[in-house]
Amino acid sequence: MEPVPKLRERAAFLDRDGVLNRKAPEGHYITTPDDLELLEGALDGLKRLADLGLRLIVVTNQRGVARGLISAEALEAIHARLRRELAAGGVRLDGIYVCPHAKDACECRKPLPGLLLQALKDYPEIDASRSVLFGDSASDVEAARRAGVPAVRVPVNCNLDQAVRRWQTGTGGERPPAE
Repeated sequence: MEPVPKLRERAAFLDRDGVLNRKAPEGHYITTPDDLELLEGALDGLKRLADLGLRLIVVTNQRGVARGLISAEALEAIHARLRRELAAGGVRLDGIYVCPHAKDACECRKPLPGLLLQALKDYPEIDASRSVLFGDSASDVEAARRAGVPAVRVPVNCNLDQAVRRWQTGTGGERPPAE
């Protein structure tokens, strides 16, 4: 009897600002840990995705670093707070991938797929086609498309739990792949 091939793992790729935390007004940035405000439904949505067996990976453009509006150290402190708040609610992120570069200065800034491709390289067990990206912009969706990852575009400052529920039922974008 031949062994049954093991299905590769799935991941949920998530934009940060506007999907997990309240997005700063246009032209402004989250620059300190105190600026980070988790959105209603973010924790429950992440739990729901984890319960479905998906790895949780944040992919975020942070041009404020290139513009000198936030230091790399401050960005790390913001992400440390994000991890702490999520961990206090029982959620662990598998990774946070950041593009700190200015527009047109790299291959990782969305809508280019570099952040997703790096995550897929770091986690070769993840099947891009069985994964999903939740993002609030056309550049998020385009990066996912270029990386071969189905995407769900959500409103800015959405309730992630509601978005995940709609995705699960096929009423809010791509349907989840079969187990």
